Amino acid sequence: MNEQHDQSRFEAVYRGTHEQILGYAVRRCSSPEDAADVVAETYVIAWRRIAELPDGDAGRLWLYGVARRVLANHRRGERRRLTRHTELTDEIEYLYAAPSHESGHDGVDEALGMLSDADRELLALALWEGLDPGEIAQVMDCSRNAARIRLHRARKRFAKALEQARPSARFASQPLVEKEAR
Repeated sequence: MNEQHDQSRFEAVYRGTHEQILGYAVRRCSSPEDAADVVAETYVIAWRRIAELPDGDAGRLWLYGVARRVLANHRRGERRRLTRHTELTDEIEYLYAAPSHESGHDGVDEALGMLSDADRELLALALWEGLDPGEIAQVMDCSRNAARIRLHRARKRFAKALEQARPSARFASQPLVEKEAR
């Protein structure tokens, strides 16, 4: 009977969160296949730890945290694979890659590339996932105040990086980087 309850609960959580967790993974992975792997592993962990899965919205945030850690493991594995081929990749890029001076995003991609993984993740949680600092705190497993401070600092570093990427642009008004938390 308990296993039947766990299965029903898991299915309800899956139906209620799958689209959001999939979107989270798709926006962070280099391919749909990688995103599918991250989502699948996230829900495998959720099934194994169903007793620890909180109810309601806290469960959704818990799943974001699990997906974040699964994605971090996935990225570490990708980095290890890429490191093995760095020499060949550098040579191929040197010999065959055409330089691109136009990104189409007015330096945003370049500015994001200047940030740490942690800063990019904080900004993505706030902007792409629409999470407030309290929700980010649950996902990142830190206090609300720590999340607010980290997010504020990440926004400031992003603004500075964007100015470096687009030196001719100065920000008279900075709604993106100084948006007040809910």
